Amino acid sequence: MTLYLDNAATTPVRPEVLEAMAPYLERYFGNPSSHHEVGEAAASALDDARARVARVLGMRAGDVMFTSGGTESNNAAIKGLVLGSGKTHLVTTAIEHESVLASADYLARLHGVEVTYAPVDSTGTLTPAALADSVRAETALVSIGYANNEVGTVQDAAALAAVAHEHGVPLHLDAVQAAGWLPLAGRGADAVTVAGHKIGAPKGTGILAVRGRLPFEPLLHGGGQERGRRAGTPDVAGAVGIARALELAEAERADDTARASLLRDAFVARVLAGVPGARLTGHPSQRLPGTASFVFPGINGETVLLELERRGIVSSSGSACAAGSDEASHVLLALGIAPDDARTAVRFTLPHRFTASLDAVADTVVEAVSAVGSRG
Repeated sequence: MTLYLDNAATTPVRPEVLEAMAPYLERYFGNPSSHHEVGEAAASALDDARARVARVLGMRAGDVMFTSGGTESNNAAIKGLVLGSGKTHLVTTAIEHESVLASADYLARLHGVEVTYAPVDSTGTLTPAALADSVRAETALVSIGYANNEVGTVQDAAALAAVAHEHGVPLHLDAVQAAGWLPLAGRGADAVTVAGHKIGAPKGTGILAVRGRLPFEPLLHGGGQERGRRAGTPDVAGAVGIARALELAEAERADDTARASLLRDAFVARVLAGVPGARLTGHPSQRLPGTASFVFPGINGETVLLELERRGIVSSSGSACAAGSDEASHVLLALGIAPDDARTAVRFTLPHRFTASLDAVADTVVEAVSAVGSRG
């Protein structure tokens, strides 16, 4: 039997989410912009989903728009807030998701926006002081990942928001990996990104919440849906599904976090004790409860992944968005890890509601690395 430990890449759709979505795929299938009974039923469901998401995020219902996922939400947040501001400077870091880095590059190439990559330390942590040194009078936006998708390092979002606001700059928080593991409300963010398929909703569902007072240039233009911030007929069933998934993740968060943290720590200790030279990447304690990422210097990481899968464990080398690339992870390089060592990375990410011991998994990791090393 295969054990799937690549939940940072995607998660299965929860039965409760499918159940919530079904009526809006079958019976209440109307276009929410249509002014008839069928359309109004869909519009009511969309409004309810928006309000439920807003409660979890600690924002207003009017701030919430539904998107196709984390990549669209990050693109829309960064391009929309920077271009809407009329300012010409963006602050982010070198360890962000590709959708953030590519959006920054787009703004630099085509709109003359200057991008500052605030420095992180060897654990992937951005300190408030480092952020303060990067912000200027012409800064339009600070865009930071709440929790890193590869190494799991968690940023002090509230402290970073305080720095940004002290300089009159809004903070965009990429919370794709954080949702369900970390508190989303009360962090001080002015814009928040969530992806449905990380929390048990279908792929192709996402959330971008942007405080209504902020000028925003839409990524998609057209019929004025989503209060003029995202044109196109909304996916009502998808909105209902991600709202339900987010509610469930938030309700279960405290229990999941406590349990996963204990399992993760025991797993990390066992792997580090059993594999000579193995290193945990990211912050040793300020990290996602369900994430353990390692480098195994001198060992081919992709070969380890294949060996683990042969032994019934599915994991990854890092971001699914960079899968298949021969390049060393940009995240690990930014942490100061040598390129050859970065190519040995292996990441294990737990599902929510996970309760089993990971001792046998850790032993299998030790055996798999040893087997690959003995062939090299």
